[in-house]
Amino acid sequence: TLGETGLFKETTAYAPNSPYSASKASSDFIVRSYHHTYGMNVVTTNCSNNYGPKQHDEKLIPVIIRKALAGENIPIYGNGKNIRDWLYVLDHCKGIAMAFHKGVSGNTYNIGGKNERTNIYIAKKICKLLDKKVPLNSGESYTSQISYVTDRAGHDFRYAIDAKKIEKELGWKADENFESGIEITVDWYLKKYKSEII
Repeated sequence: TLGETGLFKETTAYAPNSPYSASKASSDFIVRSYHHTYGMNVVTTNCSNNYGPKQHDEKLIPVIIRKALAGENIPIYGNGKNIRDWLYVLDHCKGIAMAFHKGVSGNTYNIGGKNERTNIYIAKKICKLLDKKVPLNSGESYTSQISYVTDRAGHDFRYAIDAKKIEKELGWKADENFESGIEITVDWYLKKYKSEII
């Protein structure tokens, strides 16, 4: 986790705070060891939080949309101020492909969206988009459904990625900012959920 400032770089030491993140870190270490011991052709990428069409229904953004449309409480952990750097999924895929085809063996590349947002900002932004696209008959905003729930154990405060290396060395850049990507995402989930719920 990061404090209020700073970015994760390719050289930042791993410091997992939960068994979940420790399992991800260990997989990177195993792959790295095969490169250094046996010369395996390996490129590692680390990314910021992904979002976009086809994400699992239990992830934050699909949950917000689904719960809002169903008229249920929209659960936000803690005080909603945990910060993540959001990366549109297609931009991430393009970055992986670029690292695979152009990356230097043994190198690590960070792929980040430069879109730091708090969880409560995400929830309110989605609710405001839904207010415009599928307004409630009551005239209320979907934001009235937001509720705060007990924070997860080991929930890191802030993640943010420095993607300068892949931008400079391989020429990658994100095509979507958060405001454009979330609009595409909400529209996709509206088609998926609207017929099921409304």
